[in-house]
Amino acid sequence: MSAASNALRHLTVATTARQPWLLKSRFTSCTFACVSFTPNPQEIQQRIYCNDDDKKSEKNKGSSYFPKRGQELELVCESLAFKGKGVCKVEETGFVVMCDRVLPGEKFIGRVNRKKGNYAEATKVKTISPHWDSVDAPCEYASYCGGCKTQNLSYEAQLRAKEQQVHDLVIHVGKFSNKDPEFFSIMKPIVPCDIQFHYRNKMEFSFGSKRWFPKELLQEKRDHEEYYALGLHAPGFFDKVLNVDKCLLQSGPANVVLAAVQDYWRDPQLGLSPYDVHSHSGFLKHLMLRTGRDLKSGLPELMVNFVTSSYQPELLKPLVEKISSIPEVVSIMNNVNTSVGNTSVGEEEHVLYGKSNITETLRGLTFQISANSFFQTNTRQAEVLYKLIEDCAGLRGDGSEIVLDLFCGTGTIGLTLARTVRHVYGYEVVPQAISDAHLNAKLNGISNATFVQGDLNKIGENFGSTFPQPDIVISDPNRPGMHLKLIKFLLKLKAPRIVYVSCNPATCARDLDYLCHGVAEQNIGGCYKLQSVQPVDMFPHTPHIECVCLLELS
Repeated sequence: MSAASNALRHLTVATTARQPWLLKSRFTSCTFACVSFTPNPQEIQQRIYCNDDDKKSEKNKGSSYFPKRGQELELVCESLAFKGKGVCKVEETGFVVMCDRVLPGEKFIGRVNRKKGNYAEATKVKTISPHWDSVDAPCEYASYCGGCKTQNLSYEAQLRAKEQQVHDLVIHVGKFSNKDPEFFSIMKPIVPCDIQFHYRNKMEFSFGSKRWFPKELLQEKRDHEEYYALGLHAPGFFDKVLNVDKCLLQSGPANVVLAAVQDYWRDPQLGLSPYDVHSHSGFLKHLMLRTGRDLKSGLPELMVNFVTSSYQPELLKPLVEKISSIPEVVSIMNNVNTSVGNTSVGEEEHVLYGKSNITETLRGLTFQISANSFFQTNTRQAEVLYKLIEDCAGLRGDGSEIVLDLFCGTGTIGLTLARTVRHVYGYEVVPQAISDAHLNAKLNGISNATFVQGDLNKIGENFGSTFPQPDIVISDPNRPGMHLKLIKFLLKLKAPRIVYVSCNPATCARDLDYLCHGVAEQNIGGCYKLQSVQPVDMFPHTPHIECVCLLELS
């Protein structure tokens, strides 16, 4: 791991970069030293990312220029913002315009389609000069699909961007000074992902009654007699689906299954209809494909899950017969979801073919994966992530330590540590995940792990009375981060070491600030010292970043 990370040290760019958000009154003209992803402004509590020179420059410019809807402007993209949108500025005034499908350094013509007070949104009309790190995206849907917006940005540039985002957030949101001599030893270079395609072990596709066509392909729409689709939701639409025949993020066998379903499901003789989110009629809602590994052969094994609006196995029988002939398919499930919502989790689950779960190995342990259970989406990179977590935990290896595993999911992190500690106590809000955690512990012969279902955002005064004082706390919250109640509990608990695993660097930086510096407005003092922040690229070509942070009691 360290060799790969150090090899990419040269990718880290100057730390003097500033992000372009000024949210209290208006956007200012800011200087950028690198490509960077900016988080959602709401997530960082409207903090200002500008230096003094930028403020002086803005004063000289007078009032900001507000472009009109429909107006075409010549713009230059300066950075990538939350969800991969480009941050651009009107050259004469510095007014900020957000635009999708543009890359930093790209000069283009944009048409304003919406104004939101202190910034505007635009659609790219044409490129004048491309980004200096642009590459040809290998996926034919890259220009239209919202899944991997940075596929046409070189992987090295993606890594620079993600590393710099974490760096900036730790400074501006976490309030850690880059003038501190220890700062650069705390901030670790991002760990790259060795495999940039076909890394996802789970993909969910939607059936739709309205096939979405981008403007460039409207002629293709005229050539189709029917508009049914199976694919991914068009960006910004809940009711329109971009038809997809192959996804370069999922495994090869999964693409074989997708192609087989695409070739067959529209046959009128089958009587299958896609679910219509407006009329709430139709049968097929989602197609979920999960890839695992056979424990004996090590070869891929696939689970196919049809999510339908009702239980009618006779309608699915022809599809089941077709795809069950694919060697890798060992499980075909049917989740029945009768609600009008768009979720893929059903109220009922039926086995249509094979077994009810598939298996995967991680850090020497075996995990059973059901249709709706949570499992790390990138198995290979999860091995790297979990090794980093284990290294940060700094276990003595004598079986004497207590580990508190918060947001434990199906127990994967805690179980990988269980064999070298005295006991693991895991907490998770999802009942199915806790059930899977118990099953995984039993499957691996682990008896020193206790998993409890409970909402960590609603802990009471007695939380902590059911387990002994932990030596190590592992916290792996979802995107919103940790609730202040839980942070107060941790500051009172004073465990010697906390390993914070985050999928959102913005809320991670906020929580690191609280744990280390306290919450002044509530008279809460911090009691931890930040030892390391390690970014990990789990999902190439997307703006998502994972971080592993080590805190030790001051």
